[in-house]
Amino acid sequence: MSKKIQAIRGMNDLLPAQAPLWQYFEQQIRSLMGRYGYDEMRTPILEQTALFKRSIGEVTDIVEKEMYTFEDRNGDSLTLRPEGTASCVRAAMENGLLHNQTQRLWYQGPMFRHERPQKGRYRQFHQVGVETFGLEGPDIDAEVILLSARLWKQLGLFEQVTLELNTLGSPAARAAYRETLVGYFEQHYELLDEDSRRRLSTNPLRILDSKNPAMAELLAEAPRLMDHLDAESRTHFERLTAILDAAGIAYVINPRLVRGLDYYSRTVFEWTTEALGSQGTICAGGRYDGLVEQLGGKPVPAVGFAMGVERLVLLLETLDLVPDAALDTLDVYLLPMGEDAEAAALGMAERLRDELPGLRLQLHCGGGGFKSRIRKADKSGARLALLLGDEELASQSVTLKFLREEREQRRIEHSELATTLDELLTEA
Repeated sequence: MSKKIQAIRGMNDLLPAQAPLWQYFEQQIRSLMGRYGYDEMRTPILEQTALFKRSIGEVTDIVEKEMYTFEDRNGDSLTLRPEGTASCVRAAMENGLLHNQTQRLWYQGPMFRHERPQKGRYRQFHQVGVETFGLEGPDIDAEVILLSARLWKQLGLFEQVTLELNTLGSPAARAAYRETLVGYFEQHYELLDEDSRRRLSTNPLRILDSKNPAMAELLAEAPRLMDHLDAESRTHFERLTAILDAAGIAYVINPRLVRGLDYYSRTVFEWTTEALGSQGTICAGGRYDGLVEQLGGKPVPAVGFAMGVERLVLLLETLDLVPDAALDTLDVYLLPMGEDAEAAALGMAERLRDELPGLRLQLHCGGGGFKSRIRKADKSGARLALLLGDEELASQSVTLKFLREEREQRRIEHSELATTLDELLTEA
């Protein structure tokens, strides 16, 4: 026998039993973005490799170790996108969306990184992101944070998450701080782990992200970026926190929350949770006022965030926060018995779909005995079954059977069927 072909490690199938949970999350996202006036952007999953080298940085783990990169038949180096911001910026620049105008955009879709698969983190993973352009005040920083906070409220997660906040200041202030930080770490070089020593010359701010407990005291004593801020960035941050205070959004100022890339400035934030065990980030964002210029455009202020769908779906599932109605895939299972009924049932199913556009109805196909058909109706997850046999055909009626409730089945005439189904399903 031929060897069975299996999915690539870390790239998972989304099976029918799991799809309703994802659909529920996606519906919440789409509804929320519409309420805030954000427009959806869709970009290709393949981009030129240079886009990510210039945006993410050649000396980052993502570019050096994790990207899926290959040459196509023309010899061009292409990469499966490892994140969404660079593609969104490229598309906005290429299509003239940034010239003397503001944009509020969002996207969703698969991203790809070759890293060690673990629960909630995979080689093909999905993100939802928000990107705004042309707005430089703290009000838009606050809006994207408030938007994410409203999502947690909609999903029932608000009590399970913590907002961590920091500011990176201006590029000039951060450059001066970087020199101070490098000097501090060089004085304590023997206390740095191997990864931190490598970052010291390439990305020293990322050393502050280290989770190595042996370095905890060293990092706690490190110079604080907050103490090196320029006056304009300090004012920006104070106005942002004042807006969040007025909106009733609690936050923790985390001086170790940084971004290692030069195009980031001022506001950075993360939403974290301990509901999945150890503390984990479920959403991260901030200002990246230098990215458009770094990719060849004129300077444009920008702020946004991205969240991982797999981890959020896992969180919803773990905390049992998805309404039962969202997981119901069917309302009605139509069960014909006999050849005449099978022919009539096709027409009946189409008429009901015409009269009740929101109805989720599945028609039994494939024959089988009565008990077998009833078992399939029950297994379908539908609330109601409609039985159509010779007696029902003769009397222009159907038998309505309740599959999830202890209620008597009853006969319903064809002329009353759509109205009755509508009433019963509205009750739920």
